[in-house]
Amino acid sequence: MTVKLLVLKSGEDLVADVQEMVVEDKVVGYFLTKPCVVKMANYTPVEDEETSEEKKKNAYQIKFYPWVPLAKDPVIPLAMDWIVTMVEPMEKLTKLYVEDILEYGQRTETDQDPSVDDESDSDQSD
Repeated sequence: MTVKLLVLKSGEDLVADVQEMVVEDKVVGYFLTKPCVVKMANYTPVEDEETSEEKKKNAYQIKFYPWVPLAKDPVIPLAMDWIVTMVEPMEKLTKLYVEDILEYGQRTETDQDPSVDDESDSDQSD
């Protein structure tokens, strides 16, 4: 699994499990598994010098919205020329995406729900 954060020409920020689309030994795009638009909500810049670094990092909520929500297949192809940049997401974003989107509904009754900060939030639309 390779979770990446992508910025598209359209201005959307996506998070997805990404695999290369290769044609004749050349990467021409990517296959995105369960891609989601990522939005920051309730962002409050913290300017107080006495506030801990941890609280400064948690001064927002993360919301996930499905990208191409009416597609039948959870794997969506994306042409390379639509990608502005692709980076490694923050660990917290990766954890939320994997637990809330990729693994959603796969837990059994005996599994413990993972603890997540009160500051984070996500919408599941699967």
